[in-house]
Amino acid sequence: MGVGLVLSSVGLARKERGLCTTPYSLARARQWACLARRLSPTADRTTENADWSQRVQSEMEKRAPFGCSAVLPFYLLPRALIGALPFYVRSMAELINIDGKEILDESLPSLHNPRARRLRSQVWNDFTKKQKPDGNYEAICNHCGKKFTANSRSGTTHLRNHLNFCLSTRPADGRKRGRKQLLALKSARINSDDKDGSFFDQEVSRQDLSRMIILHEYPFEIVNHVGFQTFIRNLQPRFNLTSYETVLEDCLKLYANGKNKLSDMMEILPCRVSLTVDRWGLIDGAEYLCLSCHFVDNHWKLQRKILNLLYFSAPPTAEDIYEGIIGKLHYWKISRKLSCIVLDQCGSEQVAAYNLLLKFLRSRDSLHLNGDLFHFHGCAHALDVITQDSMVHIIEICERVRSCVIFVKSSQKRLNRLQNAAMLSETPKKTIVLDTIANWRSTYLMITTVHEFQNAFKNLAKYDSDFSFPLSDAEWDDVKSVKECLEPFDQMIKKFSCIRIPTANLYFIDICGIILLLKSWSANPAPIVVKFASQMLKGFEQYWESNVMVLAIASILDPRYKMKSIEYFFKHIYNRDCEAKVKIESICSTLRNLYNEYALHSAHNKTDQALLCYTSGASDCPGVECGVSQTSSHITLSDTRRGLDQYLQQTISSQLIKSDLDLYLEEAVHIYKDGQDDTFNVLAWWRLNTTKYPILSSVARDILSIPLGNATTRAEDRPLSQYLESLDSDDLESMVCAKDWLQDEMEGKLFAI
Repeated sequence: MGVGLVLSSVGLARKERGLCTTPYSLARARQWACLARRLSPTADRTTENADWSQRVQSEMEKRAPFGCSAVLPFYLLPRALIGALPFYVRSMAELINIDGKEILDESLPSLHNPRARRLRSQVWNDFTKKQKPDGNYEAICNHCGKKFTANSRSGTTHLRNHLNFCLSTRPADGRKRGRKQLLALKSARINSDDKDGSFFDQEVSRQDLSRMIILHEYPFEIVNHVGFQTFIRNLQPRFNLTSYETVLEDCLKLYANGKNKLSDMMEILPCRVSLTVDRWGLIDGAEYLCLSCHFVDNHWKLQRKILNLLYFSAPPTAEDIYEGIIGKLHYWKISRKLSCIVLDQCGSEQVAAYNLLLKFLRSRDSLHLNGDLFHFHGCAHALDVITQDSMVHIIEICERVRSCVIFVKSSQKRLNRLQNAAMLSETPKKTIVLDTIANWRSTYLMITTVHEFQNAFKNLAKYDSDFSFPLSDAEWDDVKSVKECLEPFDQMIKKFSCIRIPTANLYFIDICGIILLLKSWSANPAPIVVKFASQMLKGFEQYWESNVMVLAIASILDPRYKMKSIEYFFKHIYNRDCEAKVKIESICSTLRNLYNEYALHSAHNKTDQALLCYTSGASDCPGVECGVSQTSSHITLSDTRRGLDQYLQQTISSQLIKSDLDLYLEEAVHIYKDGQDDTFNVLAWWRLNTTKYPILSSVARDILSIPLGNATTRAEDRPLSQYLESLDSDDLESMVCAKDWLQDEMEGKLFAI
């Protein structure tokens, strides 16, 4: 069945949106037949080609009496005629196949009606649209004569981009008119079909360049690099690259702006902050201490901000460190807002400096509980140090494994032999790694991969006579034991490193689990495990005794556990029930005393004295009115009610009033669904329950922000780039602090600089 095109005498289109308005009547169809007759070939004309126009005319006459429309079958049209049809007719024909064969081939030109669409974009004020011989369209710039494609699907973005460039290269008067045209383009952008609307701003681009240099620690001299200059010139010719000095000045302006904003925020911060002092090692004989603060902002988001990078031209004394820290605390106006300080990698001079700081803050009565909860050590750092110190008890098996790895990695030939042996033993495809002796995590990775290649190494010993020191079966058992011993500590480090700023409630359960695990290893039949576990247990017990108070309080403030976590783990950690009970009572007493200090300094205390855990008798209660005088000769009806009111006041005030701490502990723990434990946001929970627990939420806000996790990292894991090391101390501090603040800006946190 043939497919036809309806040619309506009423008209295929109206005079709207630039479409052709000529009606296609029967006479018009005959004109098309005449046109086709002229277009048909004159030489070697077949019978079908010779009489096709008569067939067209006959078909049209047959259909004319049936109405104002005529159906013209496409199988009657030759290719030459179809190629000459108007674009809206041809576009319909392009979609039609007859008997599985296409009417048109790809060689036919795409013909468009020049009146098909009115040009409405503002860019056409500067371009002229012309049709090329092949039927496509091009846009010619009125200013420089450059030609661009201008078909219906090309859009106008490339024309606007050229207009920006072309206008920038014209004389001054041309640029003025160009700016006006760009403003017109900007105002018309909302109503335009082109949604690109990109506009250039020199000042914004300069700030972006400064941010890029700070974030990625690029040298200021990058603006003098030929490759960078070429890239910028091709990307945006209108951007004027500034000099080295100007870029440095722009970066320092960003730092100063961020410093002022952070200072204003710290001044009005309602909560306390925790402090970390991190040693950044020696650079050309100088030493740097990184001062950072941790706090929960008004949106209940945990924040970490680098405040300063303290510079000491020589190894500092305790007095130098103390004066440097005190000066910065006064500048940021947080000397009376300090909650605690977390110390890692401390030498004797640093410990002495922190003791001076504690003495000063106690003299000003600036600390809760007189500073009993002031000094802590980071959990992640303690775990790293204790594990590294315990590696001495497994050094022999580590040396044997290291020798095997060095042997196979000494040449590509030996490595290929191991890979072939691994294929025979169906060992998973992995790469053998060599460890760094001073880094236990790299040693664990080496032992793990070697353990997986156990069968491959055994096969290698059979086929390679040079491999003269294979491991025995007993040594392979030790390799497996060491791998299993180091695995939980590596997993714990990974867990906390995945969280950029973890809250303090995350550590208690894992630390308790590590202690119980080490105690169970003490009874292991493998001597190597017993030695390793004994050394680890000594280190963890020392850390436990000095930090258990804040670890336990942070766990209590987790609504999923409350008192249940310490009750369960203390019963297993301490050998005697009475000892566990004493520890629990000590923690509860400390938490209650801390809560009462917050209540005394709380705004709620001014309006409700009953929020303290224990209240005094009725005589201490304000607002209790006296009863009616018995000697009064005139008693009114209201006087009779006054006695009842007085009795109620006395009865209520004599009872024990529960604090929101008691209410929190008495209520059931927060139940979470399976699989949602790792996604629980403790700060979001406290934010929702601030009204219910007004004072306890303030305690939780300060305790949970204590950086017990990855507050600091080892100096060798945090090297400064060679470029940063070349800066003077002031510029280095500016770049380090600004980078830290900009990273938060990139994540949409707190404020933008």
